[in-house]
Amino acid sequence: MRIRQIALVATDLEATLDTITDVLGIDVGFRDPDVGVFGLANGVMPIGDTFLEVVSPTRADASAARYLERRGGDGGYMVIFQTTDLADERARLTRLGVRVVWELTLPDIATAHLHPRDTGGAIVSVDEAVPYEEWRWAGPQWHEHRRTERVSRIAGVEIQSETPQALAERWAELFSLARGDEACSLALGDGGKIRFVQASDGRGEGIRSVLVAATDRAAILAAARRRGVTIEDDAAVMLGGARFVLC
Repeated sequence: MRIRQIALVATDLEATLDTITDVLGIDVGFRDPDVGVFGLANGVMPIGDTFLEVVSPTRADASAARYLERRGGDGGYMVIFQTTDLADERARLTRLGVRVVWELTLPDIATAHLHPRDTGGAIVSVDEAVPYEEWRWAGPQWHEHRRTERVSRIAGVEIQSETPQALAERWAELFSLARGDEACSLALGDGGKIRFVQASDGRGEGIRSVLVAATDRAAILAAARRRGVTIEDDAAVMLGGARFVLC
């Protein structure tokens, strides 16, 4: 199990994409018209062979619009796990009482979106791609849009909660993940991690940070300063309402 894609939600899609691509030095490689069924527009950016997505509601009744209101603005939205055996994952999740709210099976990918009340922490999808290296949600030409001069991959995610220890234990059980080398953390199969931290900003439970492997920290920080982006101790930059921690 690994994190293949993280989604942010933003009120202004184009402005958010412009800032993120400028600071991290990455490209928008795909805009998926099919997300319109959820009342969304999006942009997907390859980071190595992982993906950062920004979604924005196009209808007032979209679930993303309600999420923006509930969490007080732009921020982290969704974690998409990649597995090699979705049927096995679904069987375990069903035994643990997790409902599937949307599913799709195509020749090259199968996906199951889980009920957020059953998982906690974030909206979660578990997907199986065939072949494993490909990723339909990033479009057919995503390889051509990879830029790794500043960041090389998504290395994990940090989720805030009023009960981080309990949430870590819940996710360990749901997704069959081992404990990590930090307190309240879980280890992923590709060396990535999920951290669970105490909520302290008044925004409630959700994605607080995206961990990215930085290949040129100086260039990221320089671009962030030029754009007036908030920087935390030269170790994180605020983009799309989330902290991007430079690992």
